[in-house]
Amino acid sequence: MPVFLFSSCATFYQANLEFNRNFEFGQLEEANRILDKAKKEADKKERFLYYVNKGVVESMLGNYHASNDWFERAYIFGEDLGKQAGNVALSFVTNPNAMIYAGEDHEHLLLLYYKAMNFLKMGMNESALVECRRLNIRLNELSDKYRSDNKYKEDAFIHNLMGIIYQADRDYNNAFIAYRNAYTIYKDVYEPMFGVAAPTQLKMDLINMADLNGFSTEADFYRREFGMESYRTEKSAADLVFFWHNGLGPVKNEWSANFTTGGYSGGFYTFTDQSGYVHTVSCTQAQANQLSSLSFVRIALPTYVERVPRFTDGFLEANGNQYSLEMGENINLIAQKTLQERMAAEIGKSILRLALKKVIEEQARKEDAGLGMLVSVFNAATEKADTRNWQTIPHSIYYTRVPLAEGTTNVTLTTGSVNESKQATFTFEAQQGQTVFHSYQTLESFIQQ
Repeated sequence: MPVFLFSSCATFYQANLEFNRNFEFGQLEEANRILDKAKKEADKKERFLYYVNKGVVESMLGNYHASNDWFERAYIFGEDLGKQAGNVALSFVTNPNAMIYAGEDHEHLLLLYYKAMNFLKMGMNESALVECRRLNIRLNELSDKYRSDNKYKEDAFIHNLMGIIYQADRDYNNAFIAYRNAYTIYKDVYEPMFGVAAPTQLKMDLINMADLNGFSTEADFYRREFGMESYRTEKSAADLVFFWHNGLGPVKNEWSANFTTGGYSGGFYTFTDQSGYVHTVSCTQAQANQLSSLSFVRIALPTYVERVPRFTDGFLEANGNQYSLEMGENINLIAQKTLQERMAAEIGKSILRLALKKVIEEQARKEDAGLGMLVSVFNAATEKADTRNWQTIPHSIYYTRVPLAEGTTNVTLTTGSVNESKQATFTFEAQQGQTVFHSYQTLESFIQQ
């Protein structure tokens, strides 16, 4: 279902409306054609978003090698931290859109998730483990970046994914460690911060890995911890690990706010927002002298708009049994959290940028009324929030593990809500001891007005 956003300036979503509409309706071939026609975007400020959008579309079309080529470009881009350094000054003259889009923290983790999934679907588990190691490095960087406990700096789902891949590769010790880390983060971070508890499947996998490693003390501890004293590790000929990508992630929109100016002290200028909260902005004495002529500023800021999934739950049926799909990652809430965490810095930069532009406008107006008017029009036209973000990611990711018999197994996915349901059937071929991986996306979502 298409999404329509309204603001004084076109958002990044609106600027790419043709692609977004085709993608949302599942017209993937057409969406891919639109991207191919826009190849010049791969060399522009939004190159990261072009790379990851191509990666998602190619993956959903089953072109896993091509998909990973695009995700690898996005990964390499993310590693080159110096790409945006020369654009910071320009953003203060115009707006943040003048900078190369660097990608949000969670977006850089998700591109490696997609890469790993592509490799797993191709049966290339060793290559998927390489992505696990890259994910581990990114997670460590995230932890170092944010010291506060109330920050998104640990990703439970990514640790869980690493455990699943290690288990598929029969590296049971590393699988146990990854599952244990995932459970700790779900319990200590995800549940209080996002309302996402540790999935039952993770709990079973953690006990299974403790048993397979001979860690009887740990296995008994977790059985008691989970209230699963009667649970015993089960063996099957093969396994299916199924990931359901539900709905679409949020899009960035723009909102504006008024700030009254305060005073300057110790290298900081104060501004007070409409709620009475005081923001301190670092600036020089010379900048402060310029700001003293202003009484208030109005700035444009980014905000996320949730696209609510139409379906709220799902389960798989195989060999007469049902297996519930449980949420492992709420990408919508993580996106909201990452933006919230840097909002203070975003507000500070925006206030200082617009205040300095207003000072230039006033100076021009004093020298020449006509010139002042031109500067005013330029300032109004260029004061825009950065509404760029990766918009083809899912709203949330659910998963489960299904035991398979050797040979062919038909599996039915049912997704639904109170008023409707949708089914899809898959056929999987499995060999003895194999773990088969699959992901499926339902695109239906809407914005609550």
